[in-house]
Amino acid sequence: MPRQALPTATSAQALHSAGPAQPAFSSDVAGKAGSNAALEKLNAAVAELKALALAPLLQRAIDAIRAEDAKTAYDCAVKALELDEHSGVGWYLLGIALERRGDFANSIRAYEAALKLLPDHGEVACDLGRLALRLGMKPEAEELFRRFLARYPDDVEAANNLVCALRDQGRAEEAIETLRPAIIKAPENPMLWNTMGTIMSDQGDFANAQVFFAEALRLDPEFPKARHNLATVLLMQGDIEGALVENQAAIAKVRAEDDRQMMRLARSTMLHCVGRIGEGWDEYESRIHPQFTGRTAFAIDRPRWEPGADLSGKSFLVICEQGLGDEILFANVLPDVLERLGPKGKLTLAAEARLVPFFQRSFPTATVGAHATYEISGRLTRVVPFIGDGAAIDLWAPEASLLREFRRSVADFPARPSFMTADPKRVAHWRKVLKTAPAGLKVGLLWKSAITRDSRHRYFSPFSAWAPVLAQKGVTFVNLQYGDCSEELAAAKRDFGVEIWSPPGIDLKQDLDEVAALSCALDLVVGFANATLNIAAACGVPNYLISVPGAWTRLGTLTLPWYPMTRVFLPPGFGEWDTVMAEVAEALGGFVADR
Repeated sequence: MPRQALPTATSAQALHSAGPAQPAFSSDVAGKAGSNAALEKLNAAVAELKALALAPLLQRAIDAIRAEDAKTAYDCAVKALELDEHSGVGWYLLGIALERRGDFANSIRAYEAALKLLPDHGEVACDLGRLALRLGMKPEAEELFRRFLARYPDDVEAANNLVCALRDQGRAEEAIETLRPAIIKAPENPMLWNTMGTIMSDQGDFANAQVFFAEALRLDPEFPKARHNLATVLLMQGDIEGALVENQAAIAKVRAEDDRQMMRLARSTMLHCVGRIGEGWDEYESRIHPQFTGRTAFAIDRPRWEPGADLSGKSFLVICEQGLGDEILFANVLPDVLERLGPKGKLTLAAEARLVPFFQRSFPTATVGAHATYEISGRLTRVVPFIGDGAAIDLWAPEASLLREFRRSVADFPARPSFMTADPKRVAHWRKVLKTAPAGLKVGLLWKSAITRDSRHRYFSPFSAWAPVLAQKGVTFVNLQYGDCSEELAAAKRDFGVEIWSPPGIDLKQDLDEVAALSCALDLVVGFANATLNIAAACGVPNYLISVPGAWTRLGTLTLPWYPMTRVFLPPGFGEWDTVMAEVAEALGGFVADR
C-alpha cells in the first residue's frame, strides 16, 4: 500500500439498532463504479503516462475492472500507488476496485483523494456522490451531483442521481421539478421514467407509479430495476401473483449481486403473502448475504446453526435482529428452541438493551444480555459483548433464520395466546393507576412509527382518519404512542372533543418493560404495527391491528398467525383509510357493548 494507506475500518460508532430488513423500491441511482465513459477517460489519461513505470499497472487495473476482476484491479492500483502516491488515476482506480469489492467506506476515501488530485475529472465527483447516496449521506451526495452538473449541465445520469438525492431527503416536489426537464430533454431514457415512478411510490401513489414503471419497460424491456419496481407496486396493490412473475423476470436479468439480493428479499415478501412460507424464509436469508447493501453483519466467531442441526444439549446463542418490533415478533419461535435444547441445553439471547428485562422474565432459563451495533467500513456490524470470547457457545443463529425450520407453514404457529411475560407487580400497579383515569374501558391507542426512513409514513393513516374511532362512547383512550405526539393529543381535544389520557411517570419509548405491564393492564390496544403493538400482542393483550395490502407478516392470511389475540383490519386498497377506520370504530363499539 502507499504510505498514506487507508484504514481497514471507520471508527466504531455505536448505534441504537440496525434498520429492519424490508424490501423496497430500487433507489435507481444511475451508473456503476468504473462506467465505460469513465474508463475511456482513464485510458486516455494512462496513455499520456506511457513513460512512467506505473502506467502498465494502471492499464492492468483498467482491464481488470472491464473484466469484472475487482481483486486484480485492487492489487494493481495499490502497486501503482506505492510507486506514486500522488497518482489521481491510481486513487480513482483504487476507489472503483474497492467499491466493486463492497468496501464502501474505504472506497469513499479513495474517491476523495482522487477528487483532490483530479479536480477536472468530473466522473470522480459523480461516482463519489453516487456512493455517498448509497451509504445514506444524502446532503453530501446532493452537493457532489450539483457540482458535477454545474460543469456538465446536460448529463442525464447526474440529473437523475440528483433527483434521487432530493427524493431521499423527502423533497418530492423539488425532485419532480428537477426531473421533469430531464425527461423533456431525453424522453426515450427509461431510467428517468423509472425514477419518476419511485417518487410516486414514495408518496403512496401506486397507480401512477405503475404507469411510469410500465413506460420504462416499454422503452427497455430488459431493465431489471424497473421490473423489480413494477413487481413491488403490484404487491402493494394486491396483485401478488403478478408481482411474483415480474420479480422472477427481474432476477433473471439482473447482473449486480447487491441488486439480486435486494430482489430476493422482495421475493421473500411476495412468497409470504401467498402462503409459501417455507420458501419465503429461505429467500429471507438474502437480508444477511455479504453483498446485500442493507445487510447487518454479525461478529461472532462460532459455528453458525443451519436448519436440521441438532440442538439437544447444546449451548446456543440467538442474536435478535432488525427493529424492536421484529425482535419481539421473531421471538415467537423461542419456546420451540428451548424445547429443542432440552434440560441439558443452554439458550443465550442477545436483545436490544431496552428489551433485556422483558426477555429475561419471559425466558427465565436463558441468559439474556444486550447486543450492540457499530458502523465498520460503512457496514452495520452487530456484536455480543456480554459473552466474552464466546468459547462456551456451540452454535449461533440470527433470530429470524430460526423460522426456516420452526415456522414453514401457518400450521407451525402455535395457538398459545402469548409468549412474552410482563411483570405482574407492575401490571397490578398500572391497574391501580388506571382507576384514576376517567371512567370507561381502557383502550390503548397508537397511530404512527417513530421511524421516518424508507417511506414508512405510507403505512400509517393521517391522524384525522381516527375520528370515527375516537367518537366511540364508554371508552377512555390511553396514549401508548411513543415519541413526540403533542400535536396529535392537542388535535384530538380540539377537533374531536376527546381527551387521550397520558399515563404518568413512564417513558413510552425507553421503559419498554413498563410499556408491557401497562399494556397488560388495559382492556384493548388499537393501532398500527409498531414496537408497542408487538409488545402488547406478544403478552396476549386483546388488540386490533390496522394492516395494509401487501403486509407480509400476515403470511397470506387475514389474521396474524404470530399473535392469536390479534384481530386484523384491512383497508380495501392502499391509503383507503376511511373504510377501515369505520370498521374499527364499529368493532370497538361492539367490544364496549359486550362488556
